[in-house]
Amino acid sequence: MKNLSRLILTTLLVFAIGNVNAQDENNPWQLAIGINAVDVFPVGEDAPQGDYFQEFYNVGDHWSILPAVSLISLQKYIDDGFSVGISGSINRLDKWGTALDGTPVSVDNLMYYAVDGSVKYSLSELFKTKKIEPFVGFGGGYTWIEKGAYNTFSTDESESDLVASGTLNGTVGLAYWFSDNIGITAQSTYKHSFNDYLTKHFQHSVGIALKFGGTDTDGDGIYDKHDLCPEVPGLAEFNGCPDTDGDGIEDSKDACPELAGLAEYNGCPDTDGDGVSDNNDTCPNEAGLKSLAGCPDADADGLANAQDECPNEAGPVANNGCPWKDGDSDGVLDKDDNCPTEAGTVANNGCPEVVFPSEEEQNELINYSRTINFALGKSSFKADAYPTLKAITAILKEYPKASFVVEGHTDSTGTNKNFNQLLSERRAEKVVDYLVENGVAADRLSAIGFGENKQIESNMTEAGRSANRRVEVKLAK
Repeated sequence: MKNLSRLILTTLLVFAIGNVNAQDENNPWQLAIGINAVDVFPVGEDAPQGDYFQEFYNVGDHWSILPAVSLISLQKYIDDGFSVGISGSINRLDKWGTALDGTPVSVDNLMYYAVDGSVKYSLSELFKTKKIEPFVGFGGGYTWIEKGAYNTFSTDESESDLVASGTLNGTVGLAYWFSDNIGITAQSTYKHSFNDYLTKHFQHSVGIALKFGGTDTDGDGIYDKHDLCPEVPGLAEFNGCPDTDGDGIEDSKDACPELAGLAEYNGCPDTDGDGVSDNNDTCPNEAGLKSLAGCPDADADGLANAQDECPNEAGPVANNGCPWKDGDSDGVLDKDDNCPTEAGTVANNGCPEVVFPSEEEQNELINYSRTINFALGKSSFKADAYPTLKAITAILKEYPKASFVVEGHTDSTGTNKNFNQLLSERRAEKVVDYLVENGVAADRLSAIGFGENKQIESNMTEAGRSANRRVEVKLAK
């Protein structure tokens, strides 16, 4: 049994030490120093001991207390409220229960030593508090008590003055934390011996506890375990992350982390107060419109002032914010005016209305132009043709927007139709040349020759042939 006890103790010690680096938690280490009291009475043994928990709080009659630092323990947080630890204690036992007649039983300051390993479970999460920490624990250890009147029996034949045995331990306790690091702790542990020669007993302790070992890389007072930004100093309300501009919005959620702003703009300012945050405002120092990225539109034409060539005069975007001009003041905007430099009418797309000669005037013009005489077989004018040409020029100038075509014709004299065709073309061109030289715009005139293809009289008579040798000035269709 003694070997089993030692095996249990060894296992607990190895477990505790082996898990030193198993978990990285805020302040994972806890060191406690204090005093302890040993009570052998309420353990369910025969006199001079009593029943379980009998007179459990009878300090004066049953508790052996060494008035000095007599206990030290070291614990390491594992996970989910669990810790492992090891403790050592020393005491002097001067009380050993109560005799049958009710007289307290004293012993002669028997030395007491104990080394214990434990697994502790914190109940603080159940109570939703970090100040007050109830806990329970279990474990085992090894206890030595100096031989005395009530513990002299042992199978150990050595000359040792100590009786020793392994124990199985159960603990309940309470800690109160003044801060994250410092507190007081009190606990009661029941130690059940595996051997009859070592009495079962309770060990009570109270001490000062110190938590340490937490890492705060950025020094912001928030341990790395719970610091979402462990390498950058931050604020507790943002789990250790910074708010560089102090606007109440942590940097990771702040679109403008170095400029104090408003939550509605994701931490960005609105300097000009136009409802467009500066980071989205093309004109951050000048109040404007959301539709124009925060820029103003003085003339309300839908084009920002900076892009508006006429910022104080409304105009279409297609004309860079300027109104369309009407250069000739004819009521038709230049963009729609086919004659932007010449006043016209709306009906005629800004161009002057084209005045055409009447049908009667057209017929007279045709008949009049037939009297233009040419030399026989030539395209040169006879002398009597010039008054007619002059008169025709004057008529065409009365209709400056009208276009005309000059047709040339010959009779069927001769057998060479090609000659007649060319002759008719040259005579028509001759008339056009004259008209152009005398002030009729060339783009209003065209010439065409028909040769002998359009006879108006019979070529059997001289009079008929003379009528067929002609030019006709007609209104172009």
